[in-house]
Amino acid sequence: MNTMVAKVDPNPYELADTAAEFLLHTARTQCPTHAINGVDAAIVLGSGWRDAADSFARSGAEHLTTIPMAEIPGCVAPTAQGHGGQVRLYSVPRDADAQAPQIVAVCLGRIHAYEGYRDNELWRTTHMVRTMAACGARAVVLTNAAGGLAEGMRVGEPVLISDHINFTARTPLVGARFVDLTDAYSPRLRVLANDVASRAGSTASTGTAALREAVYAMMPGPQYETPAEIAMLRTLGVGLVGMSTVYETIAAREAGMEVLGISLVTNLAAGISGQPLNHEEVLEAGAQAAEMMGSLLAQVVRKL
Repeated sequence: MNTMVAKVDPNPYELADTAAEFLLHTARTQCPTHAINGVDAAIVLGSGWRDAADSFARSGAEHLTTIPMAEIPGCVAPTAQGHGGQVRLYSVPRDADAQAPQIVAVCLGRIHAYEGYRDNELWRTTHMVRTMAACGARAVVLTNAAGGLAEGMRVGEPVLISDHINFTARTPLVGARFVDLTDAYSPRLRVLANDVASRAGSTASTGTAALREAVYAMMPGPQYETPAEIAMLRTLGVGLVGMSTVYETIAAREAGMEVLGISLVTNLAAGISGQPLNHEEVLEAGAQAAEMMGSLLAQVVRKL
Protein backbone atom coordinates (compact mmCIF):
# COMPACT_ATOMS: atom_id res chain seq x y z
CA MET A 1 0.00 0.00 0.00
CA ASN A 2 1.34 3.39 -0.96
CA THR A 3 1.32 5.94 1.81
CA MET A 4 1.32 9.62 0.89
CA VAL A 5 3.49 11.72 3.18
CA ALA A 6 2.68 15.42 3.22
CA LYS A 7 5.62 17.71 2.63
CA VAL A 8 6.22 20.01 5.57
CA ASP A 9 7.70 23.38 4.64
CA PRO A 10 10.61 24.41 6.87
CA ASN A 11 10.26 27.26 9.32
CA PRO A 12 12.48 29.90 7.66
CA TYR A 13 13.23 31.65 10.94
CA GLU A 14 14.35 28.50 12.74
CA LEU A 15 16.37 27.47 9.69
CA ALA A 16 18.10 30.87 9.69
CA ASP A 17 19.07 30.33 13.34
CA THR A 18 20.53 26.93 12.46
CA ALA A 19 22.44 28.39 9.51
CA ALA A 20 23.79 31.20 11.69
CA GLU A 21 25.05 28.74 14.29
CA PHE A 22 26.81 26.74 11.57
CA LEU A 23 28.36 29.80 9.93
CA LEU A 24 29.71 31.26 13.17
CA HIS A 25 30.98 27.90 14.43
CA THR A 26 32.77 27.31 11.12
CA ALA A 27 34.29 30.80 11.17
CA ARG A 28 35.55 30.38 14.73
CA THR A 29 37.05 26.99 13.90
CA GLN A 30 38.83 28.31 10.81
CA CYS A 31 39.96 31.57 12.46
CA PRO A 32 40.88 30.66 16.07
CA THR A 33 43.00 33.80 16.51
CA HIS A 34 40.06 36.14 15.89
CA ALA A 35 37.21 36.85 18.26
CA ILE A 36 34.18 36.21 16.06
CA ASN A 37 31.17 36.69 18.30
CA GLY A 38 28.82 37.50 15.47
CA VAL A 39 28.44 39.48 12.26
CA ASP A 40 28.14 43.26 12.48
CA ALA A 41 27.08 43.98 8.90
CA ALA A 42 26.43 42.11 5.68
CA ILE A 43 26.79 42.85 1.99
CA VAL A 44 24.98 40.97 -0.77
CA LEU A 45 26.65 41.24 -4.17
CA GLY A 46 24.42 41.01 -7.23
CA SER A 47 25.06 40.13 -10.87
CA GLY A 48 28.40 41.42 -12.09
CA TRP A 49 29.49 42.54 -8.63
CA ARG A 50 31.74 39.55 -7.82
CA ASP A 51 34.99 41.35 -8.66
CA ALA A 52 34.01 44.10 -6.24
CA ALA A 53 34.71 41.67 -3.38
CA ASP A 54 38.38 41.58 -4.38
CA SER A 55 38.44 45.36 -4.52
CA PHE A 56 36.75 45.41 -1.10
CA ALA A 57 39.64 43.38 0.31
CA ARG A 58 42.21 45.74 -1.24
CA SER A 59 40.54 48.66 0.57
CA GLY A 60 41.72 47.70 4.03
CA ALA A 61 39.50 44.72 4.87
CA GLU A 62 41.25 41.59 6.20
CA HIS A 63 39.91 38.40 4.65
CA LEU A 64 39.26 35.87 7.41
CA THR A 65 37.65 32.89 5.71
CA THR A 66 35.42 31.75 2.84
CA ILE A 67 32.46 29.40 3.30
CA PRO A 68 30.65 27.90 0.28
CA MET A 69 26.94 28.75 0.40
CA ALA A 70 26.01 25.18 -0.46
CA GLU A 71 27.52 24.00 2.87
CA ILE A 72 25.34 26.33 4.96
CA PRO A 73 22.07 24.73 6.16
CA GLY A 74 19.17 25.84 3.98
CA CYS A 75 21.40 27.40 1.33
CA VAL A 76 21.84 26.34 -2.25
CA ALA A 77 24.41 27.57 -4.73
CA PRO A 78 23.12 30.27 -7.10
CA THR A 79 22.65 29.16 -10.69
CA ALA A 80 22.56 32.62 -12.31
CA GLN A 81 25.77 33.49 -14.14
CA GLY A 82 27.86 36.05 -12.29
CA HIS A 83 26.89 34.88 -8.79
CA GLY A 84 29.78 33.28 -6.94
CA GLY A 85 28.04 31.16 -4.31
CA GLN A 86 30.33 32.01 -1.38
CA VAL A 87 30.21 33.85 1.92
CA ARG A 88 33.44 35.65 2.75
CA LEU A 89 34.06 37.00 6.24
CA TYR A 90 36.21 40.09 6.66
CA SER A 91 37.56 42.08 9.57
CA VAL A 92 37.00 45.74 8.73
CA PRO A 93 38.47 48.57 10.81
CA ARG A 94 36.11 51.28 11.97
CA ASP A 95 36.77 54.97 11.49
CA ALA A 96 36.79 55.32 15.29
CA ASP A 97 40.20 53.88 16.18
CA ALA A 98 39.21 53.05 19.76
CA GLN A 99 36.58 50.55 18.63
CA ALA A 100 37.24 46.94 17.69
CA PRO A 101 37.03 46.06 13.98
CA GLN A 102 33.73 44.98 12.52
CA ILE A 103 33.05 41.48 11.23
CA VAL A 104 31.48 41.88 7.81
CA ALA A 105 29.98 39.05 5.78
CA VAL A 106 30.12 39.47 2.00
CA CYS A 107 27.72 37.18 0.16
CA LEU A 108 28.93 36.58 -3.39
CA GLY A 109 25.66 36.03 -5.15
CA ARG A 110 22.04 35.50 -4.23
CA ILE A 111 19.14 33.18 -5.01
CA HIS A 112 16.42 34.49 -7.32
CA ALA A 113 12.82 33.37 -7.42
CA TYR A 114 13.18 32.59 -11.14
CA GLU A 115 15.72 29.87 -10.34
CA GLY A 116 12.79 27.65 -9.36
CA TYR A 117 11.79 29.07 -5.99
CA ARG A 118 8.68 31.11 -6.73
CA ASP A 119 6.13 29.36 -4.54
CA ASN A 120 6.71 27.18 -1.47
CA GLU A 121 10.46 27.75 -1.61
CA LEU A 122 10.38 31.53 -1.95
CA TRP A 123 11.99 31.64 1.50
CA ARG A 124 15.28 30.62 -0.15
CA THR A 125 15.56 34.06 -1.76
CA THR A 126 15.82 35.67 1.69
CA HIS A 127 17.50 32.87 3.64
CA MET A 128 20.94 34.47 3.54
CA VAL A 129 19.64 37.84 4.77
CA ARG A 130 17.74 36.16 7.60
CA THR A 131 20.88 34.17 8.44
CA MET A 132 22.90 37.37 8.64
CA ALA A 133 20.28 38.87 10.96
CA ALA A 134 20.46 35.74 13.13
CA CYS A 135 24.26 36.22 13.21
CA GLY A 136 23.68 39.65 14.74
CA ALA A 137 23.99 41.93 11.70
CA ARG A 138 22.07 45.16 12.19
CA ALA A 139 22.69 46.56 8.71
CA VAL A 140 22.79 45.04 5.24
CA VAL A 141 23.96 46.52 1.95
CA LEU A 142 22.00 45.01 -0.93
CA THR A 143 23.53 45.48 -4.38
CA ASN A 144 22.23 44.52 -7.78
CA ALA A 145 22.63 45.02 -11.49
CA ALA A 146 19.78 47.08 -12.87
CA GLY A 147 18.43 48.53 -16.03
CA GLY A 148 18.52 52.32 -16.00
CA LEU A 149 15.31 54.14 -16.92
CA ALA A 150 15.87 57.71 -15.73
CA GLU A 151 16.97 60.43 -18.09
CA GLY A 152 20.75 60.78 -18.19
CA MET A 153 21.62 57.50 -16.49
CA ARG A 154 24.84 55.93 -17.72
CA VAL A 155 26.10 52.37 -17.81
CA GLY A 156 28.51 51.92 -14.89
CA GLU A 157 26.75 54.46 -12.68
CA PRO A 158 25.98 53.48 -9.05
CA VAL A 159 22.52 54.60 -7.95
CA LEU A 160 21.04 54.53 -4.44
CA ILE A 161 17.63 52.88 -4.12
CA SER A 162 15.24 55.32 -2.45
CA ASP A 163 12.16 53.07 -2.54
CA HIS A 164 10.78 50.10 -4.42
CA ILE A 165 7.72 48.75 -6.20
CA ASN A 166 7.07 45.01 -6.01
CA PHE A 167 5.61 43.84 -9.32
CA THR A 168 5.86 40.13 -8.47
CA ALA A 169 2.72 39.84 -6.31
CA ARG A 170 4.79 37.78 -3.84
CA THR A 171 6.21 38.32 -0.35
CA PRO A 172 8.77 36.39 1.71
CA LEU A 173 6.79 37.02 4.90
CA VAL A 174 5.14 34.02 6.51
CA GLY A 175 1.96 34.54 8.49
CA ALA A 176 0.35 37.75 9.66
CA ARG A 177 3.55 39.77 9.88
CA PHE A 178 2.82 43.41 9.17
CA VAL A 179 6.14 45.07 8.40
CA ASP A 180 6.38 48.85 8.07
CA LEU A 181 8.20 49.74 4.83
CA THR A 182 7.83 53.52 5.09
CA ASP A 183 11.61 53.93 5.17
CA ALA A 184 12.55 50.56 3.73
CA TYR A 185 15.86 51.98 2.50
CA SER A 186 17.46 53.76 5.43
CA PRO A 187 17.62 57.55 4.96
CA ARG A 188 20.56 57.60 7.39
CA LEU A 189 22.57 55.11 5.36
CA ARG A 190 21.78 56.90 2.10
CA VAL A 191 23.15 60.13 3.56
CA LEU A 192 26.20 58.23 4.76
CA ALA A 193 26.78 56.66 1.33
CA ASN A 194 26.44 60.01 -0.40
CA ASP A 195 28.91 61.56 2.03
CA VAL A 196 31.42 58.79 1.32
CA ALA A 197 30.96 59.11 -2.44
CA SER A 198 31.33 62.88 -2.36
CA ARG A 199 34.52 62.73 -0.32
CA ALA A 200 36.10 59.93 -2.33
CA GLY A 201 35.03 61.09 -5.77
CA SER A 202 33.53 57.64 -6.39
CA THR A 203 31.10 59.04 -8.94
CA ALA A 204 33.59 60.83 -11.11
CA SER A 205 32.42 58.77 -14.08
CA THR A 206 28.95 60.27 -13.74
CA GLY A 207 30.14 63.86 -13.73
CA THR A 208 28.55 64.63 -10.35
CA ALA A 209 29.75 64.59 -6.76
CA ALA A 210 26.61 62.93 -5.41
CA LEU A 211 24.98 59.58 -6.01
CA ARG A 212 21.69 59.68 -7.83
CA GLU A 213 18.66 58.16 -6.05
CA ALA A 214 15.83 56.33 -7.76
CA VAL A 215 12.87 54.00 -7.23
CA TYR A 216 13.62 50.35 -8.01
CA ALA A 217 11.02 48.06 -9.58
CA MET A 218 11.31 44.30 -9.11
CA MET A 219 9.98 42.27 -12.03
CA PRO A 220 9.60 38.46 -11.98
CA GLY A 221 12.14 37.67 -14.73
CA PRO A 222 14.17 35.99 -15.98
CA GLN A 223 13.12 37.55 -19.29
CA TYR A 224 13.97 41.20 -19.73
CA GLU A 225 11.16 43.71 -19.87
CA THR A 226 9.50 44.77 -23.11
CA PRO A 227 9.74 48.37 -24.31
CA ALA A 228 6.03 48.75 -23.44
CA GLU A 229 6.68 47.57 -19.88
CA ILE A 230 9.58 49.99 -19.56
CA ALA A 231 7.36 52.83 -20.80
CA MET A 232 4.81 51.91 -18.12
CA LEU A 233 7.48 51.85 -15.40
CA ARG A 234 8.83 55.24 -16.43
CA THR A 235 5.31 56.65 -16.28
CA LEU A 236 5.06 55.35 -12.71
CA GLY A 237 8.27 57.13 -11.72
CA VAL A 238 10.58 54.11 -11.71
CA GLY A 239 14.27 54.77 -12.36
CA LEU A 240 15.71 51.28 -11.95
CA VAL A 241 14.43 47.83 -12.89
CA GLY A 242 15.69 44.39 -11.91
CA MET A 243 14.74 40.93 -10.66
CA SER A 244 15.96 40.87 -7.03
CA THR A 245 16.53 42.86 -3.82
CA VAL A 246 12.90 43.58 -2.86
CA TYR A 247 12.29 40.28 -1.05
CA GLU A 248 15.57 40.67 0.83
CA THR A 249 14.65 44.21 1.83
CA ILE A 250 11.31 43.06 3.21
CA ALA A 251 12.94 40.25 5.19
CA ALA A 252 15.68 42.56 6.49
CA ARG A 253 13.18 45.15 7.67
CA GLU A 254 11.14 42.41 9.32
CA ALA A 255 14.30 41.48 11.24
CA GLY A 256 14.93 45.10 12.25
CA MET A 257 17.95 45.60 10.00
CA GLU A 258 18.81 48.87 8.30
CA VAL A 259 18.99 48.50 4.53
CA LEU A 260 21.17 50.33 2.03
CA GLY A 261 20.33 49.47 -1.57
CA ILE A 262 22.78 50.22 -4.38
CA SER A 263 22.12 49.44 -8.02
CA LEU A 264 24.83 49.44 -10.65
CA VAL A 265 23.35 50.51 -13.96
CA THR A 266 24.61 47.76 -16.25
CA ASN A 267 22.38 48.44 -19.22
CA LEU A 268 19.83 50.96 -20.41
CA ALA A 269 16.40 49.36 -20.24
CA ALA A 270 14.54 48.07 -23.29
CA GLY A 271 13.58 50.73 -25.80
CA ILE A 272 15.89 53.41 -24.38
CA SER A 273 19.17 52.66 -26.10
CA GLY A 274 17.65 50.92 -29.11
CA GLN A 275 20.03 47.98 -28.61
CA PRO A 276 19.19 44.33 -27.74
CA LEU A 277 19.68 43.27 -24.10
CA ASN A 278 21.83 40.38 -22.89
CA HIS A 279 23.34 39.14 -19.64
CA GLU A 280 26.92 39.34 -20.92
CA GLU A 281 26.79 43.14 -20.99
CA VAL A 282 25.56 43.10 -17.38
CA LEU A 283 28.61 41.10 -16.29
CA GLU A 284 30.98 43.24 -18.35
CA ALA A 285 29.67 46.48 -16.88
CA GLY A 286 30.04 45.03 -13.39
CA ALA A 287 33.63 43.98 -14.03
CA GLN A 288 34.54 47.42 -15.32
CA ALA A 289 33.07 49.14 -12.25
CA ALA A 290 34.39 46.58 -9.73
CA GLU A 291 37.29 48.64 -8.36
CA MET A 292 35.14 51.71 -7.78
CA MET A 293 32.26 49.77 -6.23
CA GLY A 294 34.47 47.68 -3.92
CA SER A 295 36.14 50.81 -2.64
CA LEU A 296 32.79 52.53 -2.12
CA LEU A 297 31.42 49.55 -0.18
CA ALA A 298 34.51 49.34 2.03
CA GLN A 299 34.31 53.02 2.95
CA VAL A 300 30.58 52.83 3.66
CA VAL A 301 31.00 49.77 5.90
CA ARG A 302 33.76 51.48 7.90
CA LYS A 303 31.19 54.10 8.96
CA LEU A 304 28.31 51.77 9.80
